[in-house]
Amino acid sequence: MDRIDVKILQVLARDGRISWRELAEEVGLSSTPVLRRVKVLEDEGYIQGYSATLNEAKLAGPLSVLVSVSLEKQDADALGRFETQIKLAPQVMSCFLMTGDYDYQLRVVTPTIEAFQAFLTNTLAHIPGVAHVKSSVALKAVLLRQSPLVS
Repeated sequence: MDRIDVKILQVLARDGRISWRELAEEVGLSSTPVLRRVKVLEDEGYIQGYSATLNEAKLAGPLSVLVSVSLEKQDADALGRFETQIKLAPQVMSCFLMTGDYDYQLRVVTPTIEAFQAFLTNTLAHIPGVAHVKSSVALKAVLLRQSPLVS
């Protein structure tokens, strides 16, 4: 991957609907080489697809809560059960298996604090093996990146 490929990825991460002509202009090539490079980037897995950026606050709500979860046991069965159940919760935007003090870190989005409380009591507390939960409400997003590439 060279600097032109990086520039193509940066532009596409910013605007996946850009025309091929505009993309070629931005990276300083003609359309045919840009199309070839994009095809290679897709084939090699650097580009996994194209999507629309949705307004999370409008769709799910403005309240974003980071939730740390500890399980009673950390064996493969317990981890698998938790992951299967948490994938069914539409409020959970991301879930990471962690090292350190907690087993999982979730980002939960709801319209209100009451809706978050309902998620805690009606969903998270009913998942077998959950031992401890710690929640922190996000006040504002400081940085949200679509890509690890620096623009």
